[in-house]
Amino acid sequence: MAKITAESREEFNKKQQTYKDLITKSFEKEKSILNLIEKDSSGIAYKKLLLAEEMMYVTTLYLAINSLSVHLLGVNNTDALNEARKTVYKAIIYLEEIVTNVIDAPYSDYEDKVSQISNTPLEKRYYLTRKLGLAIRMVIDAYGDNTKWKWSFVELEGRYATVAKNMLDMKAAVKTYFEPRDPDFDNTVYYIRLIKKLFEKSADAYRDKYELSTKRVDDIRLAINYLIGLRRLDLLLGDKDEAEELKKKAVVWKTKMEADQKKGIAH
Repeated sequence: MAKITAESREEFNKKQQTYKDLITKSFEKEKSILNLIEKDSSGIAYKKLLLAEEMMYVTTLYLAINSLSVHLLGVNNTDALNEARKTVYKAIIYLEEIVTNVIDAPYSDYEDKVSQISNTPLEKRYYLTRKLGLAIRMVIDAYGDNTKWKWSFVELEGRYATVAKNMLDMKAAVKTYFEPRDPDFDNTVYYIRLIKKLFEKSADAYRDKYELSTKRVDDIRLAINYLIGLRRLDLLLGDKDEAEELKKKAVVWKTKMEADQKKGIAH
């Protein structure tokens, strides 16, 4: 690694200030919206959608600082990366506060929460979901493969998968999914495909985390929960064959978990 010169350090500090100023403005905006929520209880869900989107924006600003560091200094900026990771988590938390963090449940269990953002078009929800996914992917890519946060990112992506699913008005989506002439048809199909992909990925990732790292029962249970959540979606869409395969897979994983517990491997 080349030595970092005083000149390159000075150039970095000068250029990163632009991003730092924007970050400060965003956090001031966040504080202002939170104060507004405290004073006025109307439209809280929509305000939290704004907060989530603002935190996605802040994440990209921290990532820009890191990219600047890599370009000018040849090294990652650990502080900027850690702040990016924290702010993308904040985006997820704001969404969880709106639509809950339930992985597998009948839509009726959280329908009242989703109804709070009924005026947010499907297209906008799908856009926000993909935007959040991109921010998460950029954070993970910036850390690189050899990071201590590798297994922690399984939780990050799992929570993302969950809010992505919970942001969707499932009752309307299942109906639109079978109506090619509906204006929301394309976005609904793409959105549901994305959710299925994310749930499958989270199930496999938690299984890997259990097998290769933690041997913690709660990790394999989460893996199974994502499988069952995916199966619930397949049943809603009438895909009985895939639902049956997921059920069998969940049984195999649960049997393995119970065997590991008996052997004292899992804890």
